[in-house]
Amino acid sequence: MKSETSIGRRAWLMGAAALALAGVVPVAGAVEEGARVHRLVIHVDENDPKRMNLALNNARNIIAYYQEKGEEVQIEIVAYGPGLHMLRADTSPVKARIRSFAQNFEGMVAFKACGNTKRNMERQGGKPVELLPEAEVVPAGVVWLMERQEQGWSYVRP
Repeated sequence: MKSETSIGRRAWLMGAAALALAGVVPVAGAVEEGARVHRLVIHVDENDPKRMNLALNNARNIIAYYQEKGEEVQIEIVAYGPGLHMLRADTSPVKARIRSFAQNFEGMVAFKACGNTKRNMERQGGKPVELLPEAEVVPAGVVWLMERQEQGWSYVRP
């Protein structure tokens, strides 16, 4: 006969696995009971290298803070409007830093590019807009920010 502790632990693990498969908790690494993943979405909507660097500095500092505490963190930097230049292969003033972030903070930082802005820039420029390989296109940057906040993510606009 199995103990209640064994049955309870198995039920908890099965529940955690079901949630992970549903995308509610991260699949990477086991999430201990009571553990929290800190999630932050950072918004960049200006073609300003100082603002872009400030967003990256914020992300780096937050990662360092939570790593020191032994806690998990996920950060998404969402660029739209003139801020999409941050993620453009031809115009990004911070492309080396983005590459470094992708290499050094894999799984902790993601870069999201607004699909609406990309299409508008392509239409206005008459040619395709190439993004940095680290960027993932989302349908609409503003909607992405809104939905992340609805999902409980914290929000910062540097």
